[in-house]
Amino acid sequence: MRVVFMGTPEYAVKSLDALRNAGHEILAVFTQPDRPKGRGGHVAMPPVKERALALEIPVYQPRRIRTEGLEALKALQPDICVTAAFGQILSEEILAVPTLGTVNVHASLLPRYRGSAPVNWAIIMGEETSGVTTMQTDKGIDTGDILLQESTPIGPDETAGELTGRLADIGARLLVKTLELIAKGQCPRRSQEEGAMSYYPMITRETGAVDWKQEAEKIAALARGLNPWPGAFAISPWGPMKILKARAMPWEGKADPGDILTADARQGLVVKAGGGALRIVEMQMPGGQKMPPEDFLRGHPLPESGRMEDGVKNT
Repeated sequence: MRVVFMGTPEYAVKSLDALRNAGHEILAVFTQPDRPKGRGGHVAMPPVKERALALEIPVYQPRRIRTEGLEALKALQPDICVTAAFGQILSEEILAVPTLGTVNVHASLLPRYRGSAPVNWAIIMGEETSGVTTMQTDKGIDTGDILLQESTPIGPDETAGELTGRLADIGARLLVKTLELIAKGQCPRRSQEEGAMSYYPMITRETGAVDWKQEAEKIAALARGLNPWPGAFAISPWGPMKILKARAMPWEGKADPGDILTADARQGLVVKAGGGALRIVEMQMPGGQKMPPEDFLRGHPLPESGRMEDGVKNT
């Protein structure tokens, strides 16, 4: 097929490679504009652009594809468009261009977890299963007909970054199979059940603010769901602390949420939550490296009156 691919992050690279390896003609790639990245603010290319240039595929980077990319897309005359975490909403005019429509590779089992951060929210909400859906894109946000789906269990300690990597592989395989069936006129298609729909907002830094009155299981899930970005965070006796990995544990003694129960290089860092206690497994201080609390505590003993406070905005 003559394909135009639309995607931006690392998650989408696997799908682009899979299309190329399956023998499809990739006419062009549409991706988000280059943007500043990291503490230094250096302008960086999206991962999909880097891969497309390496494959010598033409790249378009419209700020708004609905106004700046329509004529370019029409000129390409694609059979089909494929999107994978593109990051822009496609207008009806864009969707009308490809002869066979647009297929999206969405990292959830639709209709659950529509939106821009399905992997993060599935972990944060304590789901045990995730997956990938290929869908026929319409003018809504992840509301189009379901084509194929594949599920996978979420590991008890799996982070959003780790799960995203696995779903990228699943999605790439599912996409190739979807296009094979479309080419044969044999692809199944069913509408989404709106009654089972769930939608969650974009992830921001403030999403990671820890509330110590919550159950320890919920805080641990928040940390996994926001790893690697933006990270769950709280205010520690040593300053703002990112909590990247943590585990819930039982605690029956008297303590208030946020009280530090243990803090030393041998026993690590354990904090009382609203229910149970949270053992922090991996942490990071501003400008510092990711590390186990045991390593950090070797050079940073706990102040006498220290306790953990809730996360605050703009930390």
